[in-house]
Parts: sequence; structure tokens; C-alpha cells
Amino acid sequence: MSDKNSAYIEDPFIALIPERTKKFPRGPFDTFPRFTISNGIIEKGYDSLAELIVSEMSSGLRVLVVEGYQGVHWQEFIDGITDALKKKEVIPGLIDIKNYYASENEIQDKIKPFLGGDDPIFGMHFPLGVDYLFDPIKLSRLRIEASVKRGIKAGDLTIIFGAGSSLVELYDKLWYIDIPKDTIQEYVRNGEQCNIGTTENLSFGQFYKRSYFVEWPALNRLKKQLLPYLDLFIDLQNPAEPTSINGNSFREALKEISSTPFRLRPWFFPGPWGGKFMQGHMGLDPDAPNYAWSFEMIVPENGVIIEKEDETLEFSFDCLMYRENKNVLGNDASQQFKYEWPIRFDYLDTIDGGNLSVQVHPRPNYIRKEFGETFTQDETYYICASKPDSKVYIGLTEDCNPEEFKKTLEESIQTGHEIEVEKFVNCEPSKPHDLFLIPNGTVHCSGEGNLVLEISATPYIFTFKIYDYLRRDLEGNLRPINVQRGFENIRFERRKKWVQENLVAKPKVIKSGSDWQEVVLYDAPFTFYNIHRIEFETEFIMDTNGVAYSTNLVQGERVEIHSENGRIVHLSYLETMIIPAATGKIRIVNKGKNPCKMVMVYVKPGIGITKPLNDPL
Repeated sequence: MSDKNSAYIEDPFIALIPERTKKFPRGPFDTFPRFTISNGIIEKGYDSLAELIVSEMSSGLRVLVVEGYQGVHWQEFIDGITDALKKKEVIPGLIDIKNYYASENEIQDKIKPFLGGDDPIFGMHFPLGVDYLFDPIKLSRLRIEASVKRGIKAGDLTIIFGAGSSLVELYDKLWYIDIPKDTIQEYVRNGEQCNIGTTENLSFGQFYKRSYFVEWPALNRLKKQLLPYLDLFIDLQNPAEPTSINGNSFREALKEISSTPFRLRPWFFPGPWGGKFMQGHMGLDPDAPNYAWSFEMIVPENGVIIEKEDETLEFSFDCLMYRENKNVLGNDASQQFKYEWPIRFDYLDTIDGGNLSVQVHPRPNYIRKEFGETFTQDETYYICASKPDSKVYIGLTEDCNPEEFKKTLEESIQTGHEIEVEKFVNCEPSKPHDLFLIPNGTVHCSGEGNLVLEISATPYIFTFKIYDYLRRDLEGNLRPINVQRGFENIRFERRKKWVQENLVAKPKVIKSGSDWQEVVLYDAPFTFYNIHRIEFETEFIMDTNGVAYSTNLVQGERVEIHSENGRIVHLSYLETMIIPAATGKIRIVNKGKNPCKMVMVYVKPGIGITKPLNDPL
């Protein structure tokens, strides 16, 4: 690399934000990234759906099943489709599948063992499908009814709709309606959504727990099972104007995406410690109190937007993984992780905000035995931007007494008195492009003044908060504290000296050229992924060689990524992208004025074959 560029690359203060800065200008970050598909048509509105039904009735359509995810506004959808059909003089018979569910009490009895009792956050992963919702006698009668209706004369139409409706098995066409997770959660906060099979409006926390541990796993199993057979896929984020794509075209789009770099649609949420940087840089709602989180890349939470001729449709990321996991992940990683994208990216913004809660994540066997997860929540903090004197809390102080620490935390809960965190928890100064390694069992949190790119294993709700400054959430409630669970998982040997030697990344150059270099930031047995950083002035060329990458442009204005299939995609400052294992050779071209840095995160070769996920357990 040139001397000029070396000085720039090694400058750790490139993104340091002056203390006086209070407003953060809009950056190039795209909050609505789209992937333009080569084939297929995205239709919009109910009239197009009605036209499709009428055309298929002439070729034998009598029973249409409309299956769907949690969060579908079924009544609005049915009103829309029946109104459009009336214009074409078609009056369908309607069967709402919820009338074939078991009673609310029966459903509750079936899922109760998986809801964690009085625990406000945690339960156990539900291992079965959506059949738990149903009264089997009622469902068997509906199956017979569907069979009879398929045998009647042409021209009569029955629509069976609702979550689990495909269990009737006997139908002519199958449609599927998907809803993004952030939309579902917005419905709940607005009082517009209950859990499936109940009419009770639970608190958001209770709703989320039941959804995360029971409903989403069950619905996802059904979605995976049905994907090869869908005749139509519908995005119903806007119940007044659905968008849809033919099932074959949808599966073709998934195939195309699985071998080309692509972005997920991020979504953002405020929090009690949230900051102001993302609000300005990413052009978010200026009237929101703050933004704490950006969910950049999480299989259970994010979606992918496809586009064709100015029409867009969003589908959940898990659809891609269920259909094309080997192309996306590669052979080795898909053998271990199956249909889960194992690496999570999200932002934590504490710039002009506050400290995160002091927390710890479960050890590998603990998360398996207690919650039914398959791997644990190992994390890292990559500092993208910061203010002077910012810090990260990580590990324990050298003289921390575990018994005293636990007693102090418990007394704080009882008395409402704050504690002196730094007496027990080690802190390290943080600056742009630092990386802090946070394997499971490590006490940690970000201090105020940081924009953290959290690079982690995918599990994301398994945080045992042991201290939260007696702080209330945005609804005015004290946030749940889990001192006992936390102390069952803390690795007390991780103290200041050990942390500085083992958990503060020490970049090491492993390859270099005239104006580029590749740096290792994280390669340790604690977890299953490695973190590299590529740094370049003009361009960087690489081959995926069957390995998938999560990447983020942590410095530089914009790059173009050229794939060997001829497709060119763009990535701007602080945006996140997946480079599937099947992509092959790519050329990353700097389109800005300044040198670039990109973090590249990947599953270690041999994980799931010859290497364990974590060491130690």
C-alpha cells in the first residue's frame, strides 16, 4: 500500500465525532434496498388477484386455500378479494379456519410447558407444527367438506383462509400471505393483533414470548413445507393494496438471489438508552425520541425486497434459507446450521444516549437445555463511530468479588439504590474501528457515545440483564432483571488483564497488495465465526470459494460489487450486505474519494465437520 494510504488506513480517529456535535447530517444509507429480479411479474391490488381467480376457475379451480403468517389482517383481505370478485360476478363461499381451532383453553394447555411460567421473557422452543391449534374432529370434517366441494360443477368457488388452512390438504390452488416481523410488532403495539387462537390482548412482552417460542417456530415449519407448492405469494404489509408474484416466479427469484450479493431491509426501534446518530444519518423519523437499534441482518426479523418494473414485494429472509440454504451458506455451513443464517448484524446507537444494561449471554449448553436453541449468542462490538472518552464495559475488574457483586445487585433491586458499576465491571476506552470480542459468559455493555455494529451469532433475545441503572422502558416499566440466570453463566475468570490480552482485537495483516490489505480481527476458538477487514484504495478482488460472507462498509462513501454473473450491486457507508457462498468471484470497486474498509464475517471452514461451535462450552 502507498504511504499516503497507510497513514489514512491506520488512523483510528477517522470517524471520531466532536463532543460538541448534536446534529448528524443525512448520509447515503438506503433504508429500502431492493433486488431487481430478472423474470416474473409483480402484480398490485385486489383486481389482479380476482382476475387470476376467474381465469383459473375456467380450468378447474373450485377450492382456493389462502394460507398465511401471523399478523395478516384477514378480514381486510377477504373484504378486498370478495369486492373485486363481485365486480366479475363471482360470489365465493368463505370458510374461516379459525372456526376449526380448538378452544382457547385447550390451545393454552398444549403450549403452556413452552411458555416459561411466570418468566417475563424466556420460554422453550416449540418442536411441532400448527396442528396444535386445531380441534382434530372439526378439521377432519372440514377436510371432507373440501373434498366434496372439489367434486362439484365448475363455476362454484370456495375460499378457505387463515393460519393453518392448508392442513385441509384437499384444495386446487394454494396462496400464501407473508407479513414482516416489524409490521406484526407495530400491529401489537397499536392493539391490532392478538396471538393466533386467542382473542385476548396480551402485553407486548407476553405476546412476543408466545410468538417467539411457539407460534413463529410452528408457522415457520409450515412455511418451509409449503414453499415448493405455492401457486401465489402475497405481501400484505398494506392490506389495502397487496402485491403478489406467481409461485414459480417467486422460487426462481429465490434461486437468483441465492448466488448474488444482496441487502436485507433494515428496521429501527427506539429504546431507553437510544442515541441520535442513526436518526440523522439514516433519515429516520425526527419526531421519535431516539433510535437504539437497527436490525440489519437477522433471519427471524428481516425481509428481502424484490422489484420488477417499479413494483415491489417483500418476503421474509427465512423463505430464502428454506429454499436455497446451500447456495446461500455453502455446503459445510449449511450442514451445521441447516436453514438458519448464523451471523447477526445490528446497530446499537448510544451517541447522545445512555449506557446499555450490564448483561451476559448464556453458555452453549445452558441455552440448549433451558431454551431449546441450537447455538448461543456470542457477540462482538465493532465501533463504527464514537465521541471522545467513550468506553465499552467488558469483563470484570481484577478485584471483583462475585459474592459481593451479586449481593449488591440484589440489594439494588430491593432498595432502588444505584450501584457503582465500575467497581465490579471492567471498562476499556473505545474509538472508531476498535473491535471488542464478547464470547458467551462475558459481562459487558456499550457505554454512551458509541455507534456499535454488533456482530454476533444469530440468537438475539437471550440477554440476561443484571443491572439497568433502575431505568424504565419507553412505556414507563422497569425492565426485567435476571441476576440469578446471569450469575449461572458469568465466566468469572474474565477480568481486566485477561480481557485486554484476549478480548480486545489486535489487527494482523495477512495479505497485501499495492493499495490494499486484508486484516484478521477475530480468529479464536470462542465461537464459530471469523472477522476480517479488507482495506483498499481502488478495488479488491476475491472469490467466495463456497463460503458465505456478511459484510459492512465501515469506512468509505460507496462501493460497487461486480459478480461473475454480470450483476452489479452497490453498498454505501454503514450498509450491510450478504455475499452468498454461491456468488464466486467478485470485484469490489471504490466509487468514493476516500479509501474503504469493509468488515467480512464468515463461518470458519470445518465448523460442523471437524470443529466444534464453541470452545469452551
